[in-house]
Amino acid sequence: MKVGRRQQKSAQLRLKILSVATKLAGKKSFDQLYVETICEKVGVSKVTFFKYFPQKDDILLYYWRVWLFERAVECSIEPKQGLDGIYYLNEKLADTFVKHPGIILGLISYITRFDRPPAPIPLKALDRTLLHSKEEVEKIEILSLHQMLENFVLEAIFRKEITLSSDTKEISKVFLSIMYGSLVSGHLLQVDYVKLYLKRNMDMALNGLK
Repeated sequence: MKVGRRQQKSAQLRLKILSVATKLAGKKSFDQLYVETICEKVGVSKVTFFKYFPQKDDILLYYWRVWLFERAVECSIEPKQGLDGIYYLNEKLADTFVKHPGIILGLISYITRFDRPPAPIPLKALDRTLLHSKEEVEKIEILSLHQMLENFVLEAIFRKEITLSSDTKEISKVFLSIMYGSLVSGHLLQVDYVKLYLKRNMDMALNGLK
């Protein structure tokens, strides 16, 4: 894919802002992160920042879009099926939460403020190629977490890993509730091992469907 130098610099700057914001947030609340601090560390003006992210919370949507893209790439390299796919998503989300709890909690808080979830920020083809060198990475479809869960649930039903229900939409909603709900409750209860907490909750749900 042939691109101009200006486009290249724009994509690099967009990803740099995301990287710096993520590092600055660390394990603290995303609300404690200020645009001025991000701009200072990146070396850009607030005008430039808002050109890429009209509001600070858009960083959360972009972060999540990149996260979903990473999962799509991983699954294209090493396909997952059925329960393995469900546990894969559960584990990846837990790992991400342990690494960036403020970002994930900030994202959950942000998207629940609306009657409908805000539209995801698109991940441009150049952003994709900068994130991954895999061939034809710009053609990989990015699914929502719910859509990925639905696909894995459907496979689990066909493989008879789930036998007590065939309602893929409802089952995937339950799994999505467990994943997000476990992160929030784990935070509120100050659970020491979030990854184990998520897995145990998912185990209990799956045991009731086998």
